[in-house]
Amino acid sequence: MGKCVVVIGAQWGDEGKGKVVDLLTEKAHAVVRFQGGHNAGHTLVINGKTTKLSLTPSGIMHPHVACVIGTGVVLSADKLLEEMQMLKDQGVDAAPQVKISQGCALILKSHIALDNAREKARGNDAIGTTGRGIGPAYEDKISRRGLRVADLLDAATLPDKLAPVLDYHNFVLQHYFKTETVDYNAQLDVLLHHAEVIKPMALDAAAFLNERVQAGDNVLFEGAQGCFLDVDHGTYPFVTSSNTTAGGVCTGSGVGPRAIDEILGIVKAYTTRVGAGPFPTELHDETGALLAKRGHEFGTVTARARRCGWFDAALMKRSVQLNSFTSLCLTKLDVLDACETVKICTGYKLNGKQIDLPPVDAAQVAACEPIYEEMPGWQTSILGVTELDKLPANARAYVDRIQALLGVPIDIISTGPDRAETIVLRDLF
Repeated sequence: MGKCVVVIGAQWGDEGKGKVVDLLTEKAHAVVRFQGGHNAGHTLVINGKTTKLSLTPSGIMHPHVACVIGTGVVLSADKLLEEMQMLKDQGVDAAPQVKISQGCALILKSHIALDNAREKARGNDAIGTTGRGIGPAYEDKISRRGLRVADLLDAATLPDKLAPVLDYHNFVLQHYFKTETVDYNAQLDVLLHHAEVIKPMALDAAAFLNERVQAGDNVLFEGAQGCFLDVDHGTYPFVTSSNTTAGGVCTGSGVGPRAIDEILGIVKAYTTRVGAGPFPTELHDETGALLAKRGHEFGTVTARARRCGWFDAALMKRSVQLNSFTSLCLTKLDVLDACETVKICTGYKLNGKQIDLPPVDAAQVAACEPIYEEMPGWQTSILGVTELDKLPANARAYVDRIQALLGVPIDIISTGPDRAETIVLRDLF
């Protein structure tokens, strides 16, 4: 009997999901991206060789695995084809493995133009999007005017479907943002070209995945971004435009909730955030700079520097609530090797009162003062350790304390970027 395992970023993203998905894919038959777009960066390091993906599911390095881009994803065909060519140059022919839901919303050039124009207009109040058209594409999807992969495959009706969408976008670009518009014929030509390449990969993803589940295959669901970038449950409005929590798995893939067996939360041994938004445990001192340097904290997609801070257990308690984690994977534990002491935020002070969970309102989150618990560091290298009993006592105590605070077992510990640099305490499949 196969299992369905979900992998969710438990913080603000960049927790190391790509490595973990790649590791778990060894026993999977299919890997599914269920939300987001090419604004998500996943870095794989295999035998010292680095591969950076932003749209292709992270199981692509395993030739036996179907890599499904689910209905909840907004698709940049340009980026997908570019990424597949990059993989081909590395000796990986992705075309036979990649499956694309016919229900995927398409990202147009005008979505990118709108995204950038909007961020520019916001000035100092910019959200910090990746500028890749993700938000505007989701807006069109919700407004029921967007184009989908299924539309791309019907060359006879595509021109008439594109025209009103582009007219609307160009009206906003020209008259509201006072910027350049997008040429209709050029956009249509690009879409018709994409259609020829994508057609062999397009399918009814919900039917395909449910057939795999019924056949007893192991299916892995890969989240993009992180829990607190969820459009409903994140630090709104400093969020992405999709549901990044475990609840998005079913709507974004077409597999029902009773099929899910395990929900694995990927959590960094400290906390990082890219872009604007509240961050209670952020460090603006030498320790923050040390974590950034040792953790190579720069975005995979944007190369933007990540903000760094201590582990926030109060934030993670909310993440546990939102996602029903059955298991946790603690990543980048080795980054803390150089710290004389390590701190864990166990709650906050807000308006003179102590609270155990982050507030819903982002402005209130920004006003929270962290309450810290301090522990001794281990100040010795754990890079590449693969057995729990080989960790220093203080490192184990840190792991145990996090586990106790969150009430969820830590079944995987990452001690380095490579696939092999991992302690696996339980096989989720």
